Amino acid sequence: MADISVKALKARLKALAENPPGKVVRIMAGGGLHLLVKPTHEAGAGVWVLRVTVAGKRRDMSLGAFPLVGLADARLAAEDARRLAIKGADPIAARAEKKAAAAPAITTTFEAAAEALHRAKAPEWKNPKHGAQWLATMKAHVFPKIGVRHVAKVDTDDVLRVLQPIWTKTPETASRVRGRIESVLNYAAATGLRPRGPNPATWRGHLSEALGAPSKLKAVVRREKGKGENHPSLPWKNMPAFLAALEGRKGMAALALRFSILTGARTGEVRGMTWGEVSESDAIWVVPPARMKAGKVHFVPLSPAALAVLTEVKKLAAGKDSLVFPGQRSGKVLSDMTLSMLVRGMATDGLADGELPRWRDPEGQVVVPHGFRATFKAWSLNQGWADHLSEKALAHTDKDKVRAAYAREPLTEERRPMMEAWAAWCTRSALASVASLAAEKAKRMASA
Repeated sequence: MADISVKALKARLKALAENPPGKVVRIMAGGGLHLLVKPTHEAGAGVWVLRVTVAGKRRDMSLGAFPLVGLADARLAAEDARRLAIKGADPIAARAEKKAAAAPAITTTFEAAAEALHRAKAPEWKNPKHGAQWLATMKAHVFPKIGVRHVAKVDTDDVLRVLQPIWTKTPETASRVRGRIESVLNYAAATGLRPRGPNPATWRGHLSEALGAPSKLKAVVRREKGKGENHPSLPWKNMPAFLAALEGRKGMAALALRFSILTGARTGEVRGMTWGEVSESDAIWVVPPARMKAGKVHFVPLSPAALAVLTEVKKLAAGKDSLVFPGQRSGKVLSDMTLSMLVRGMATDGLADGELPRWRDPEGQVVVPHGFRATFKAWSLNQGWADHLSEKALAHTDKDKVRAAYAREPLTEERRPMMEAWAAWCTRSALASVASLAAEKAKRMASA
């Protein structure tokens, strides 16, 4: 096709603006150069693209946006690229290397490239929390290992150094980390901070040969840890600080979560709780078999702190045999998602850009409501409470049939001191003395 003139080019663009075709249009300018016009472009605008053959393969090379880059300049750039290609060189890689060499050193570290990508993608985040979580994951798992590494030099060994310690332990998190490393390296290549070429974080046909499939590893982790036990949980020493923050939250969801934590009950049991199941005078909550996972009645001794929550609830909702923690619609159960969003909001609300979430498990994941049962279990074991008492409190079923046969007693009153001690720990100041806690444990162990 013959070379196009500036006048003819502008005429074509004007016609496209007046009658948009609703699809991508290529205006040929000769010698493999064309102006790419997309429906998303502003009227009269486009991107210069040169189709060039490199090592026997056809590739498209962007030469800048029109009208910022005029027809004459685009033709000169295309001619320079064609000369390099004729000599056997890769004009795209040569341009990337030239940009990388001219870039300031601070912009070429992996961490700086990741932060630049994070800023560039800001309009695409679902919400500020999502963006903060993306960067927080990088800070927790990637930057400590390869953050200061030159982004152009990050290789497969670097990627494996990040992934191998977490790949089999937390495969879901590790899989997200791999994808984010891949995105950063793609961004670096696209912006000239890294030569174009194979991405060392690519999964298919590359890392898939060195690491186990994430989907299979997730199943293994679930089998090893047991269904329902792999929930991110808060370290028990952080519980007073969390509950203090939770007490600052208003509404039924916050009260339900507090009650669930103080009683060790599953959130589903708490959300479906009715006033008819509670005897405040006896300080006990009796959960009927129909609402228990194991299908057996469960007796929950209520500490003064748990009873105090019920007193607060009465200010918002009351009525015999009605739900204790109703949802926004009268008579409707509070949704599980409401509690999950409450915890996530407490972890991420008001974070500065890139700041790590507040309430995390040791792996850096934001805790979830069900995880507080594991927090209670860890506390009870650390404080020397008998294992069978905490198992009863959690309403776990003993898989050993012989032991289960001898463990039919509810042990409600035997559990009461433990639940009161747990509530006392949760509601004490976050600055409570660790030495005082150790003294309490020693005293109880001595009297056991």
